[in-house]
Amino acid sequence: MISYIEEIKQLKKEKNAIILAHFYQPKEIQDIADYLGDSLKLAQVAVEAKADILVFCGVHFMAETAKILNPKKKVLLPVLEAGCLMADMITESDLKKYRLSHPNTKIITYVNSTASTKAESDCICTSTNALKIIKHYTDKGEAILYCPDQNLAKYAMKQGNLSFDAWKGCCPIHHDLDRNEVLNKKKEYPEALVLAHPECQLNILELADYVGSTKQLLDYVIKSPKDTFIICTEEGVIHAMEKACPEKNFILASTSLLCPSMKYTTLKDVYTCLAKETNEIIVSEEVSKRAKLALEEMLKLS
Repeated sequence: MISYIEEIKQLKKEKNAIILAHFYQPKEIQDIADYLGDSLKLAQVAVEAKADILVFCGVHFMAETAKILNPKKKVLLPVLEAGCLMADMITESDLKKYRLSHPNTKIITYVNSTASTKAESDCICTSTNALKIIKHYTDKGEAILYCPDQNLAKYAMKQGNLSFDAWKGCCPIHHDLDRNEVLNKKKEYPEALVLAHPECQLNILELADYVGSTKQLLDYVIKSPKDTFIICTEEGVIHAMEKACPEKNFILASTSLLCPSMKYTTLKDVYTCLAKETNEIIVSEEVSKRAKLALEEMLKLS
């Protein structure tokens, strides 16, 4: 393992490469990343990157997003099979059919979506900026469709006192979190604050002391005077929390909060794809051009 780390460092220098990693990646992958973050942060880093090669340690749609924003850079995904069940719940053809019957509706698509789905959208958003972007359109009297995450949509509706169309997709990892498990953790740790990701169902979010993206949850525990937290999102973020606040206690709400696709990446995978420059992400020029417009609209509104 140590040799892979040293070899990866050397390859990064030789090839002017950087490693981007999501908070849900394995600990050893987070530790070698040049930039660690949630979807919004990594999208912004991708735009600003000066490197020739971007190694994206995450899932397929994230690497596609980096490629769309950096069409002239080489984007590598260590494990091509690392997908996203939520992203697969809506397709380009779904949105084309929707537009035929709703020609005046603005389509706001969660970043957890394929490049071709983004290309059919008016604006992209992340869990960090979803409510802000939704309100930008609804405040102007626009009808919108939010897709594909029904839970984030319902949370935005409740927070903003809004009503709009929402797709019936979800992240199964967050969606299937059992409310009773969270209640049991609250009984076991009565002093703990409950922190939840908005991809959870409303009956979980109602129990939360704070709701936010992975980066917002991390920032919250760093600033909070409290020292014990029940975490209702994918377990990978706890590693970053423990590194930032080693004196604090973090309790995972359920052992089910683990995304298999996010755990596919190994140090060997990172080394191999960087050494051989394999698993390059390719997005067609036509799809990339249209998807980039939607992503740039998000970055502008953020």
